[in-house]
Amino acid sequence: MSFPFMDRTDAGIKLAHALHAFAGRSDVVVLALPRGGVPVAVEVARMLNAPLDVLIVRKLGLPDDPELAMGAIASGGGTFINEPVVRAFRISPEVLSDAVAKQRVELQRRESLYRGSREAVSIEGKTVILIDDGIATGSSIRVALSMLQSRHPAHVVVAVPVAPEHFRYEIEAMGVEFVCRIEAANMMGVGGFYQHFDQVSDDEVAHTLANLTD
Repeated sequence: MSFPFMDRTDAGIKLAHALHAFAGRSDVVVLALPRGGVPVAVEVARMLNAPLDVLIVRKLGLPDDPELAMGAIASGGGTFINEPVVRAFRISPEVLSDAVAKQRVELQRRESLYRGSREAVSIEGKTVILIDDGIATGSSIRVALSMLQSRHPAHVVVAVPVAPEHFRYEIEAMGVEFVCRIEAANMMGVGGFYQHFDQVSDDEVAHTLANLTD
């Protein structure tokens, strides 16, 4: 069986080629969604010669199925609720509130671990390329976009190796540019497009960001 991408590094290199028009521009900032988006974004930032930072988003998984998102939260206070999922699974306000509170604790932990005392890269007036290792439900991307707009970038590009084919229309309807190497008709999960899709650790993310700023 052949895979479109060997691993996240390979996906990042291939995605960077699709973003070549942004190379060498002083107004471009690359933002990764940890954890899986970081190895992809590292290659894009390197090939575009652009600064790299992270935008931390936490998925709100269903109590009995953590992989199915009923929403997401982001650093800075952004919250996205997937109302159709909440209604379909009859999620109570109490359960939703508990999930948000739990993930806020984890978000703050990761913010401290990943960034330490370093300031976030300024994106006001910049062209922001937002990167993940792929899109399944899109909850994380939606809440990330909501947060980005409050920080007043000049232009936003969502760039991913793989996504459902219908997702382009939703993103572009928001006035956001969309760059994707594979737009899949039948999206069963992001990992199925990678030969190697090992979990990225917190330490790997922290180490990567520390090395970029050393």
